[in-house]
Amino acid sequence: MSDSGPRLRQTILELARQRGPSKTICPSDAARAVDSENWRELMDQARNIARELARQGDVEITQRGEVLAPNATWRGPIRIRIREQ
Repeated sequence: MSDSGPRLRQTILELARQRGPSKTICPSDAARAVDSENWRELMDQARNIARELARQGDVEITQRGEVLAPNATWRGPIRIRIREQ
């Protein structure tokens, strides 16, 4: 993880918690919050961190409303939501 990694992780969790388990965030929301000028460069890292968080059970990754397996190959836009406790 680069220097942005811990901030991205924290931001993904904070934004997802704010939205709650019935709503989602986009990885770009977190990337923009961390670095509004260079957010595109953080997108792969944001997706990878979201995958790690999903593996740990903190979040779910969705695509078109369906939950994706954390170890699956993802193509296209994804969304992140906090898991219900």
